[in-house]
Amino acid sequence: MLTAYTADQIRAAEQVLMAELPDGTLMQRAAAGLAAVCADLLGKVYGSRVLLLVGSGDNGGDALYTGVRLARRGARVTAILAGSRTHQAGLEAFLQAGGRVAGTMEPADLVVDGLVGIGVAGALREPYAGLVAEANASGAPIVAVDVPSGVDAGSGRVPGVAVRAQVTVTMGACKTGLLVDPGAAQVGLLEVIDIGLGPYLPDPDVAALTRTDVEDLLPRPAEESDKYRRGVLGVAAGSDAYTGAAVLAVGGALRTGAGMVRYVGSSAPVAQVRARWPEAVITELDGPSLDGVGRVQAWVLGPGLGTGDWAHELAARVLAGDVPVLVDADGLTLVARDRSLLRRTAPVLITPHAGELARLLRVDRDQVEERRLEHARRAAAELGVTVLLKGSTTVIAEEDRPVRVNRTGTSWLATGGTGDVLSGIAGALLAQGLSCYDAGSCGAYLHGLAGRLAADGAPLTSADVAAMVPDAIRSLRGESRSTT
Repeated sequence: MLTAYTADQIRAAEQVLMAELPDGTLMQRAAAGLAAVCADLLGKVYGSRVLLLVGSGDNGGDALYTGVRLARRGARVTAILAGSRTHQAGLEAFLQAGGRVAGTMEPADLVVDGLVGIGVAGALREPYAGLVAEANASGAPIVAVDVPSGVDAGSGRVPGVAVRAQVTVTMGACKTGLLVDPGAAQVGLLEVIDIGLGPYLPDPDVAALTRTDVEDLLPRPAEESDKYRRGVLGVAAGSDAYTGAAVLAVGGALRTGAGMVRYVGSSAPVAQVRARWPEAVITELDGPSLDGVGRVQAWVLGPGLGTGDWAHELAARVLAGDVPVLVDADGLTLVARDRSLLRRTAPVLITPHAGELARLLRVDRDQVEERRLEHARRAAAELGVTVLLKGSTTVIAEEDRPVRVNRTGTSWLATGGTGDVLSGIAGALLAQGLSCYDAGSCGAYLHGLAGRLAADGAPLTSADVAAMVPDAIRSLRGESRSTT
């Protein structure tokens, strides 16, 4: 699992470790790791041109000591001292190694961004902002020290211009803002350099599941399994206006291994689900009653359901039960109007996009987009639910747990109906026994991976994503279609 920490958590760990080590040890460890990454990017260090952008803080010192190591290997290293002060020992070592100081940007094979670090919030000021803009426009690859300058290390906010790094070399442990958009989009390849902080770090602020984590969490049927033991999912979705939502949610669930899907809906979506998914057990509803539907282990509620009185009553009946419920789309609109629907003891997973979460919290959508972690956490605490906030960075929040972020998505998933597929995927995992926290996290991971496989660099449809879910699961397990 990739874990990330706030600036305060990192600084506290550094203070404890530095008290046990000779002065300057951590900076030298950081510079050694940073120089190795720079050398790999350059390929040939001797004769290469390296430009250091040096700020006032420790990141500037890291950059200068990295310049020392590269200069000793024959690189022509130039530094722009942009801060109001400079790490003096680092500058002296840099000049002794043959580095030189310049006042303006020069052509370079590699730019090292050591302007600001984890302690800076808010938009960059001059001269930093101008230097960042020039570096971005130069065409040279940029290596960011710890965080790309202009990215808020704690939240991922980018309130102004920010470095677009090819590689970000972060020291000791990953920072929260490196995993959350819009900041994550500036990071490029993320490299974490071990400087010895591990034993001194607290529980993480944020975590991202890896391939191995998801593989370990995914249910695998045992030899004695039957369709009931593999999980029965109820799906209350679709309407005369939105029949496709029901088809996509059911398809996502079946493709993710639910032992049985019980679909309930009105006549129009029933006909579409029956035609597309004969495997589903279907109940056509004359009214908003669940009598005779049969037992389920979890529900998906809301995609395309509508928001009228009939839909409200059906939602109330689903949420009155004692099994986990995933609430999406129109279900979220109903809940935003009537929060009493969430007064239940059984678990709830909500899967809003930013606009839906804004309505639930009664804030502006722009506020949610700007501070995704903050608002997902707030919703989890205020509503007593697990929150899967969809978007360029999908985040999963549950009270008193580290927020999880998903890193497998693709921009091709920004198309109608993919959220319905995600509901089916995560709902199937709920029915198979995963908690809301794990079902949301693994569901987002599989959905993003299936999207990547389906797109392969080209547009996709929601049905394409559902179809690729089995391949995504096989890829996690190192299996192929031909495996026997």
